[in-house]
Amino acid sequence: MTQDILTHAEGGVLTITLNRLERKNSITSAMYGAMADALQSAASDSATRVVVLQGHETIFSAGNDIGDFLNQPPSGEGSPVFRFLGGIAQFPKPLIAAVCGPAVGVGTTMLFHSDLVFAGDNAAFSMPFVNLGLCPEAASSLLVPQMFGYHRAAEALLMGEPFMAEAALEAGFVNRVLPPTEANAYANAQARKLAAKPLSSLVETKRLMKKPYLPAVLQQMQEEGASFSRMLREPAAREAFTAFMEKRKPDFSKV
Repeated sequence: MTQDILTHAEGGVLTITLNRLERKNSITSAMYGAMADALQSAASDSATRVVVLQGHETIFSAGNDIGDFLNQPPSGEGSPVFRFLGGIAQFPKPLIAAVCGPAVGVGTTMLFHSDLVFAGDNAAFSMPFVNLGLCPEAASSLLVPQMFGYHRAAEALLMGEPFMAEAALEAGFVNRVLPPTEANAYANAQARKLAAKPLSSLVETKRLMKKPYLPAVLQQMQEEGASFSRMLREPAAREAFTAFMEKRKPDFSKV
C-alpha cells in the first residue's frame, strides 16, 4: 500500500488516513486504489467492525491530484477511482469521517457516503466541478439535493464556492463541529462505541436505511461517471486544467 494512505487497526476499528500533506492530501490513482482495497478488505474481515476515514487537522483533501488525474484519467468501472466510489457507497459496516480544513471536490462528495461526519471548525467544503468544466461525481448530483434541498444544492454545485462547518452542520451534512485538534480523536472514540455494539445489528440497520436509495445512487454514479469522462475531453475542461497548470484564470468565453 502506498505510504500516502496509512491504515491502522485496533479494537475492531480500521482507521484510514490520508497522508500526503506535502501535496495537501490531493488524491492520486494509487491512493484511490489503496483506499478501495482497504474498504474491500474491511468489508469481509470479521475483526473489522467500523472504519474511520480521516485527514490531518489542517486539511482533509484538496481533491484529485491534477497532474496524476490528467495522466491517468478515470477509465471505466474498473479504474481505481470508480472502485473506491463504488466501495464507499456500498460499504456495509459503519463508516465515520473526520474532516478538518479544506475538503475539495471528491474530498467533499465522498462524505455523503459516510454514516457519521465530524468536522473541525476550520472545515471548508467545496464541489467546484462546474468551475473545472466538469459535472458532479460520486452521486452528489442526487445526494446533495436530497440532503440540502434544491436551492442550497444548486448554490453548492453551480457556484462551486466553499461552505463552512457551521453551514454543513445546519444542513445536516455533519453531525458535530469540534476544534480541529479534537476531531480525529472524537471520531475514533465514536467508532470504538460502535465497535462495542452487535455488528449484525449495525450492518442490518445500515442496510435497511440505505436500501431505498442505494440503487438510485449507483445508477446516478454510473451516469455521472459517463458524463464526467466525456466532459474531461471537451474544450471547457481542457481550458480549466490548462489555466490551472499555468496558474492563470480560465477563459470560458469561447467554450
